[in-house]
Amino acid sequence: MALIVQKFGGTSVLDTDRIKNVASRVGKHRLRGDRVVVVVSAMGGVTDNLIRLAGEINPMPSEREMDMLLATGEQTTISLLAMALHSLDLPAVSLTGAQAGIVTDGVHSKAKIQNITPKQVHAMLDEGNVVIVAGFQGQTPDGRITTLGRGGSDLTAIAMAAALKADLCQIYTDVDGVYTTDPRVVDSARRLERITFEEMLEMASLGSKVLQIRAVEFAGKYNVPLRVLSSFAEGEGTLITFEDENAMEQPVVSGIAFNRDEAKLTISGVPDTPGSALRILKPVSDANIEVDMIVQNVGEDNKTAFTFTVHRNDFKRAQDVLRGISTEIGAGEVGGDTKIAKVSIVGVGMRSHAGVATKMFEALSNEGINIQMISTSEIKISVVIDEKYLELAVRALHSAFELDKSGVVEEGM
Repeated sequence: MALIVQKFGGTSVLDTDRIKNVASRVGKHRLRGDRVVVVVSAMGGVTDNLIRLAGEINPMPSEREMDMLLATGEQTTISLLAMALHSLDLPAVSLTGAQAGIVTDGVHSKAKIQNITPKQVHAMLDEGNVVIVAGFQGQTPDGRITTLGRGGSDLTAIAMAAALKADLCQIYTDVDGVYTTDPRVVDSARRLERITFEEMLEMASLGSKVLQIRAVEFAGKYNVPLRVLSSFAEGEGTLITFEDENAMEQPVVSGIAFNRDEAKLTISGVPDTPGSALRILKPVSDANIEVDMIVQNVGEDNKTAFTFTVHRNDFKRAQDVLRGISTEIGAGEVGGDTKIAKVSIVGVGMRSHAGVATKMFEALSNEGINIQMISTSEIKISVVIDEKYLELAVRALHSAFELDKSGVVEEGM
């Protein structure tokens, strides 16, 4: 008998028919003897509708009240799922995040989990219940309801699995696993049987929408066995685990991620003196704008060009900040480009293989794609290119690294 934590997202509980489908899936595990904890999101579209309603009442609502409001979305789902299980003659009980013992810090709308004391969850499991926990939410030590940010139900499930020392955490989504790249861009993209926490973390940070980044970090930190599955089709999905040091052959590249939401800013004529980078980036950081890739080129007359990327939604704010900085430090013009994209190759096998960057650059060159910026880590290479070449680049790289061939990747993984 295994203890399993299952998470179902908004599309999986979109309406009452899908909630009944979730109950049927949960029931199969319960009837074969497993103890089951289910974490659910709000029904699809509910959170957005609550945000809209709040905006109609007050365009600048307090974060405390927004957390109180948004937490009701998941509470609706847990009750409906419990009722669906009852209709199958299966004992079930629903718990809010607070009732499940999830304690967070006091940062509303993006709280962090401090600890979980799942005494009530254990008690309900011992009584034979399926325990249904509201995702995305917790409670501060002084009793205030908080939310964990978008995608927070993934984090709830993985944190609960860690606290309960579950045998497995299953994340059910509208896809049947993690793919070598987006199948909507590359028809021959393959579902991976296994992928490492490191690779999944890079994929999530680089644009893959399968799992929330914080959830992947948490799973790797606490060694939570994690499997991504489809809510609508049978299958084994993708297992996310640690690197297998005994694998006969590790694939060089496991997947290709991409992000269309990038924008590039350049400030020219920057004095080439110590502290220039700090004087540029600190005001950007103080404006709560995250910087991704950075390139600094040394030019003539002790002047440099400083280029970095930000999320496209932050472009105008960052541009305004840079214009003020330019005047302050005696730099030149501020330029920008919102029509760029980031493409990345990811694979733990890159650690032990030479020539990976060369192969990547050759594949892009053969398609006439110019590289504007480059960033690397031990298991990742990212490039910024013109947005209009994004899908061509992804297809070229998928082919160059033979990701459509099942043998090498699956044996290595």
